[in-house]
Amino acid sequence: MINIKLAEPDDVPIILSLIKELAEYEELSDSVVATEDDLIKYIFHKDKLIYVLIAYYDNIPVGFTLFFHNFSTFVGKLGIYLEDIYIKSDFRNLGIGKMLLKEIAKIAVEKDCGRLEWSVLNWNPARKFYEHLGAKALDEWLIYRLDGNNLKQLAED
Repeated sequence: MINIKLAEPDDVPIILSLIKELAEYEELSDSVVATEDDLIKYIFHKDKLIYVLIAYYDNIPVGFTLFFHNFSTFVGKLGIYLEDIYIKSDFRNLGIGKMLLKEIAKIAVEKDCGRLEWSVLNWNPARKFYEHLGAKALDEWLIYRLDGNNLKQLAED
């Protein structure tokens, strides 16, 4: 009934649709400027920099994850950074999120990664789910971001 598959280029419309749903859930719809061409260019780059898994329930796409490798200088190994995980609201609490995370964990173990990390909005009720799996919130770390004009300004200084 539930199937997880690695995305292929033909899946880009599904991926973009799920990204837009995630943004709506996070009340960030205005932030989505990605296009199908952007996703094809980067997700399906010849060097395979980004991975997407799509979850299907009875052959209907109901969720996805997007992740990529990072590197820990302290551990001296690759890690995986989970950029997004999203399950449509009608399909939550069916084990789909755990199945997606389990697939990423398998990839991490196969590639001898030292860590699997992700960021979570402080109001997201999924935090309890992540903690139940054994994930720990790193309260002492803050995320900083440069984007838009600030990023361009730094590059030009």
